[in-house]
Amino acid sequence: MVRNIDIALLRAFTAVAEQRSMTAASQILHLTQGAVSQQVARLEALAGAPLFFRERRGLRLTPLGERLRDKAARLLALNDEIWTDIQGGAINGIVRFGVPYDLVGTLIAPALKAFTQECPQVELSLVCEASETLARNVARGELDFGVLEEPAASPQGECLAVDRLVWAGAKGGMAHSKNPLPVSLVAETCAFKPAVLGALEQQGREWRTVFENGTLDATIATVRADLAVSAWLSSTIPPDLEILGPTAGLPDLPAFAITLHVPGRPLSPAARELVRHIRHVMTRPHQTS
Repeated sequence: MVRNIDIALLRAFTAVAEQRSMTAASQILHLTQGAVSQQVARLEALAGAPLFFRERRGLRLTPLGERLRDKAARLLALNDEIWTDIQGGAINGIVRFGVPYDLVGTLIAPALKAFTQECPQVELSLVCEASETLARNVARGELDFGVLEEPAASPQGECLAVDRLVWAGAKGGMAHSKNPLPVSLVAETCAFKPAVLGALEQQGREWRTVFENGTLDATIATVRADLAVSAWLSSTIPPDLEILGPTAGLPDLPAFAITLHVPGRPLSPAARELVRHIRHVMTRPHQTS
């Protein structure tokens, strides 16, 4: 006898597997926690064995759950593709993705604008964090994908563009001449921090931190007021700041890659389409340097 599995059960199971929490999965699925718990219980009844270990830190997949996760993800992706075709090609759903603060308003915004115009039914959920944090979130399945900044010499994701990391300061400012050098970085986990401090150490230049608190606007304001210098990709520097050239006496900084990171599972049609738009924008000639 042919038996069919309810897709809703697999979707609940996959969400719980990604989030390791019934509560978090219910928020993503827009269901009550009780409904998600019942769907997982029904799937476990069909499987004849538990799919999750219940631990203090959250839920962990059993060996059977591990085997089911990838197959369920593939089936859900195929289901969504078929549904898209049935609906005449209209793409819908939710896409959760992450981008560092400095890339959102400059390099990513054109892709988001084009995508929302072509796919108005898709709900976007954007997370802005440092690249290190976003990489962990993607690996855990908490994001559909992430666009990260990594040293160009050793990128871990798909390289979309390479840009120069440069020093930036206030126009006509003198912060670059102070000793120790006042430096403002967006966050302690900033992807540029090791390269910046390494270059200063190699030059023998003393430095001090002025701002490192996770807010891009505050860093820009600090640099604009000539209280510090900072390091940005050349294509993301705000127009009212300037690139500090060789005459500023600051050490050269390495190039950085802007990379795409996806988890080890098929992307939904909506996520694939957004990735396509981002690739198109990021790989245009004027986006690289």
